[in-house]
Amino acid sequence: MGLYVLCSRILGVLREQVFAALFGGGRLMDAFTIAFRIPNLLRDLFAEGALSTAFVTTFSKMVVLEGDEAAWRLANKVATLALIGLSAISLLGVLFAPALVALLAPGFVGAKAALTVTLTRIMFPFILLVSLAALAMGMLNAKHVFGVPAMASSFFNLGVIIAGGALGWWLDPTFGPRALVGFAIATLIGGWLQLAVQLPSVRRVGFHFHPDFLWRDEGVKAILRLMGPSVIAASTTQINVLVNSIFASELGNGPTFWLAAAFRLMQLPLGLFGVALGTVSQPLLARLAAAGHTVSFRTELARGMRLAFLLTIPSSVGLAMLAEPIISVLYQHRKFNAFDAAQAASDLRYYALGLCGYAALKVLVNAFYAIDKRKTPMVVSFIAVALNLLLNWLFTLRLGWGHRGLAFSTACIATTNFLILYALMRGHLGRLESRAMLSLLVRLAAASAVLAGICWAGAHFLLAGWATQRFWPKLGWLVAVIAGGALAFFGCASALRIEEVRELTSAIKRRWRGPRPA
Repeated sequence: MGLYVLCSRILGVLREQVFAALFGGGRLMDAFTIAFRIPNLLRDLFAEGALSTAFVTTFSKMVVLEGDEAAWRLANKVATLALIGLSAISLLGVLFAPALVALLAPGFVGAKAALTVTLTRIMFPFILLVSLAALAMGMLNAKHVFGVPAMASSFFNLGVIIAGGALGWWLDPTFGPRALVGFAIATLIGGWLQLAVQLPSVRRVGFHFHPDFLWRDEGVKAILRLMGPSVIAASTTQINVLVNSIFASELGNGPTFWLAAAFRLMQLPLGLFGVALGTVSQPLLARLAAAGHTVSFRTELARGMRLAFLLTIPSSVGLAMLAEPIISVLYQHRKFNAFDAAQAASDLRYYALGLCGYAALKVLVNAFYAIDKRKTPMVVSFIAVALNLLLNWLFTLRLGWGHRGLAFSTACIATTNFLILYALMRGHLGRLESRAMLSLLVRLAAASAVLAGICWAGAHFLLAGWATQRFWPKLGWLVAVIAGGALAFFGCASALRIEEVRELTSAIKRRWRGPRPA
């Protein structure tokens, strides 16, 4: 699952590389970033957030309690409701695009604002395509099919890169503002590919779509009841994104895309580890909760969080200490210069501080929905909104950190959310293997110190001239430092007898050898 998601995240970084090289880090990419963010906020809110979580939880329980036939009837009702509802939302988004742009990016004026509105109108139907793709993903995950849905977003990125490059060159060979229209159209092509690639697998597991308008159904009501608090909880996250966008739009040309490029890089380990663990654990935790297996539920939840820490703590250290050469290798080409790379790298360093909290939340939040404590993440998220406003004002305006303050605020919010929800879940379950968690963190700190030493030496002796180094030598030294640091970290982790490393190694070996003969 992690490898499939990694492929998608790598293609996502490649997509950002293409944008950076063709359009630079200034006003054009600021406009495209905000235009894509508007439907993407709704995708996170409805599709891959509330709808996906509520559907998988309810669908998995229905399979256990009532069987596959009832579950597929529920899927038809939800698919019909989503198709109609999100089509209406797409139409409204096209009509009210100017107001949305003015709300999300008040600092955009003149031609920059007009371009953002045009791109928003083209890309808004993306929410419909990606929501249906998320619904298909939920069906497949609930039936223990993880590979195809994890790879689906890779097809989205391929569609944007290939179709966008071709359409952009056709509309404007110099890749000015008109070329961005081609990439906006390609975003819809990519969304359609993300849905289409999953349809054969959905049919194989037993789903055949038939429009069903009988929405007064207990299963539909259960999903809507779950979605209500989930939408509110997720909306607070989107409010935080909205607030960050407003602050960034007032900082001139560049910060919006610098922050987006840095966050895209943080999503590599987050997608590889956090999203993968959260996706795989969600149907499992839902079934254990439905069957009343509290001890097993607690064990699997604690194991998921420990694995998230094991895999993201070294990633956080590496991203923070090697931010400049990493950004330079990936983005410093053609119109994206060394200044842009340095600015994006400073954002990446602060984002990396919240990576562990983000990854563990992917597992922990699903556990609250599984035990029907859906209002708890919602209440905690309200605290996050207030704290985000306070920290944005403090770091960005009061202390003068600029866009770096927005990245640091995001990291603080993720960490705070995790700590509060962990304490609440521990109180609900009575215990959450906290002693094992603390033991793991102490050992990971020791292994991470070795990793940090190697990264520091590499950054100061091999990659000190990253801004002017030639690409291939810089890439070679960077790969060598990362490989050396990874080997040292996992070598130390093994020497410290971290149980999760042994489990991970055994799982990889089993996967590599294939199934044993009967």
